[in-house]
Amino acid sequence: MSAIASSRGLTLQDMEVILAVTSKLAAPFDLMTMLAEVVNAAKQVLHADRGSVWLYDSAADELVLEIATGIAPVRVPASAGIVGACARERRIINVPDCYKDARFNPDVDRASGYRTRCMLALPLIDHREVLVGVMQVLNKAGGEFNADDEILATALAAQCAVALQRVRMTAALIEGEKMRQELEMARAVQMSTLPAVMPTLPGYDLYGTSRPASLTGGDTFDLALVDQGLLTVLGDATGHGIAPALSVTQMHAMLRMAFRLGADLEAAFLNVNNQLAETIADDRFITAFIGLLDATTHRMRFHSGGQAPILHYQAAKRACARYNPTSFPLAAMPLSALRPAVSLDLLPGDILVLLSDGVYEYCDRHNEPFGEARVEAVLAAHHDKPMAELSSVLLAGVETFAKGAPQEDDITIVLVKRETGT
Repeated sequence: MSAIASSRGLTLQDMEVILAVTSKLAAPFDLMTMLAEVVNAAKQVLHADRGSVWLYDSAADELVLEIATGIAPVRVPASAGIVGACARERRIINVPDCYKDARFNPDVDRASGYRTRCMLALPLIDHREVLVGVMQVLNKAGGEFNADDEILATALAAQCAVALQRVRMTAALIEGEKMRQELEMARAVQMSTLPAVMPTLPGYDLYGTSRPASLTGGDTFDLALVDQGLLTVLGDATGHGIAPALSVTQMHAMLRMAFRLGADLEAAFLNVNNQLAETIADDRFITAFIGLLDATTHRMRFHSGGQAPILHYQAAKRACARYNPTSFPLAAMPLSALRPAVSLDLLPGDILVLLSDGVYEYCDRHNEPFGEARVEAVLAAHHDKPMAELSSVLLAGVETFAKGAPQEDDITIVLVKRETGT
């Protein structure tokens, strides 16, 4: 610093500005304030008229003018002009006469009425050697930028890159924490719509559980006693996250309301489907089993909008009957009519088994799915256990099979068993 000071007359005030910039890097400034501090320091130390910072938008391959003294924000292709050359070549560019340089783009000058005479352009490279932007310093008072100016500008550019990295990382952490909190709130709302306790139905053992792949999921289920019987629902929206969670929560609430208002199975399915088709995005839908169990006749009537397989473990045969969907997934399209509902009779020891894709399609590290055959093997071996325990055994079987492979999809299990002797 002393050699530079003696060659170009760096004042004590200049050195204080540079040291002040360094100290401010640790302060909790936002991005714009931090960049303004660095640019102002560059103007003062280099006796420049103006300064600016262009941030690199890698997704658009553009340079974005975020900070400029007296110039409105603008975006340019990363290949355009002197700033583009600086970004591509990742080296300092000192232009003594901008209008004699073929790379200079005068559009900003024309738009602002300002005339750029000379320029220093410096690439901003973070600690991972990733380009984050370009700093420009314009119009040195009384002449052109020299080699000493380049040294000082390079030091300031390095500090600018550090500031960018630190502030961006801080902003990302804050945004990540906000997102986590929002997801946790969404999860709390979604989980509150699921049955807190299983309903009590004489002669039946009922159990349901859902385990999202992330904080929020696209699955839902319901087991509820309504006037029409035992409402049994399993829904699986496309994807997982906030949007699918909102879709299935909306479906869940609409179904509850429809049945409480006295709708029968067909009317509830049609009305909920058609309302969802009008309200959720065209590229989203929900596969859903919606059934009503008459506990006096032990008959389950259901419609399945794209949800399959539906397994009926038949205790007398020690095997599963399999049912396919009866209609399109909910919200896929408006419907004016339905095929007749499917009816199945639950005999003593029989189990209605509803599982979301997260069970059947859970893959091990060799990309082999758990599949229906393994589900049926678990049912055959453990059908006599309480349904809560059977669910745990099934989940444990999936986890053992996966051998540590991550859960990629939501898992939901609904089990309705007619107890033996009833």
